[in-house]
Amino acid sequence: RYYREVLPGEIVKISRHDVQTLDVVRRSEGDPSAFCIFEYVYFARPDSIFEGQMVYSVRKRCGQQLAIEAPVEADLVSTVPESATPAALGYAQKCGLPYVEVLCKNRYVGRTFIQPNMRLRQLGVAKKFGVLSDNFKGKRVVIIDDSIVRGNTISPIIKLLRESGAKEVHIRVASPPIRFPCYMGINIPTKEELIANRPEFHDLANYIGADSVVYLSVEGLVSSVQESIKARQDNNPKSQKSFTGKLGHCTACLTGDYPVELEW
Repeated sequence: RYYREVLPGEIVKISRHDVQTLDVVRRSEGDPSAFCIFEYVYFARPDSIFEGQMVYSVRKRCGQQLAIEAPVEADLVSTVPESATPAALGYAQKCGLPYVEVLCKNRYVGRTFIQPNMRLRQLGVAKKFGVLSDNFKGKRVVIIDDSIVRGNTISPIIKLLRESGAKEVHIRVASPPIRFPCYMGINIPTKEELIANRPEFHDLANYIGADSVVYLSVEGLVSSVQESIKARQDNNPKSQKSFTGKLGHCTACLTGDYPVELEW
């Protein structure tokens, strides 16, 4: 059963009798906490609980915020299974559009990201999904994705949908563009590999074959993540703030604003 989170900098001893805090390395006075915001976007399981809130709920709020920032005339909302499903449900709910499955996963194809080159990764993606063409033929489809890193895997999916009868394919991304590498332990590629730093990004819709592409803003992501934390702190000031200090999240991969000074 869920007991509680391990605090930042905390050493915990778990025994059959209880959970003991052996020590807490506290942040410098006045420094805000810097929890990785990309955990909420992609890395964590949706049933994970961080900072007193479920990741699934945060992703759904991101989808709702995305609908406010980037609405589009369409017939249905869907996603690439399954990491962006909560955001797609939130987007559909906010827009008043039906959420409809357009792709199904082929369980018998392995992971695509470990393939040694881009061509094999793209072929793997094409084999990885089947199309539910009866659900979207002749319709305008909004596909919600959690993030676009290199831009290689979304292109064959859009091509697959178009060839199967989609009238329009609009991409909405439930996180901001990733522009900077992470030096805090997450394996994000070099700056040059990221699609947001390449010339193709200026005409990304044309490059990946979509009718339109819009990302969630940094402000929209941060507000979606912090909304319920702030509400809880306002109701109980001693709750989260008592052990994490000022509220804060690391957005370095999105903004280049690293929470510590980098030493080389």
